[in-house]
Amino acid sequence: MSNAPLLSLLLTLVEAAATLAFALSGLLEAARKRLDAVGVCLVAGLAAFGGGTLRDVLLDRRPFFWVSHSEWLWALLAVCAGAMLFLRAHHFAPTERAMQWPDALGLGLFSASGTQLALAEGLPGIVAVLMGVITATFGGVLRDIVCNEVPTALRDHRPYAICAFAGSWALVLAQHAGMAAVPALVLGAACATGLRVLALLTGYTLPRWSSGDEP
Repeated sequence: MSNAPLLSLLLTLVEAAATLAFALSGLLEAARKRLDAVGVCLVAGLAAFGGGTLRDVLLDRRPFFWVSHSEWLWALLAVCAGAMLFLRAHHFAPTERAMQWPDALGLGLFSASGTQLALAEGLPGIVAVLMGVITATFGGVLRDIVCNEVPTALRDHRPYAICAFAGSWALVLAQHAGMAAVPALVLGAACATGLRVLALLTGYTLPRWSSGDEP
């Protein structure tokens, strides 16, 4: 198999996995807020498709990725229905901590796919990196806004958007150094997700804004 078909297949798989991961994070957040079935599906859909849709709008890509892969909509509905039945049957109480793990996976996968798609359009590295960050974070921002939360990307002092930024640059620099697109894509996704998981495990936080009045 040549590199182009392999890269196209890998991008599709990465986007599918990222969509599922963010859908799960949205589902858990909606369940934590005790929304009804419609609310759960809506929040899961916003989390799953929000970042990729904004990316496609900015890159003028048509049709949108979830339109060209409409089976993902059916998969989203099936995941929501199955998860709601599972949570109800097992009396599982979703927590913010549980939501963060699929969110970290989706963050890395979407940052890599968004960056790679922008590079394929011939855009400069900095623009491709910003497209990766937008793809990785905007769905989570919509999820949190609908759930009446300050978005995690803005309030979580543990690195979040910075992880997507670092992973996207890892992909760009790896390709600039001569690495093939496929391993560079894997490297970028692993870097972003790995940094986010490391931040969650260690509890590392970025410096907080201070006006100088706090004790």
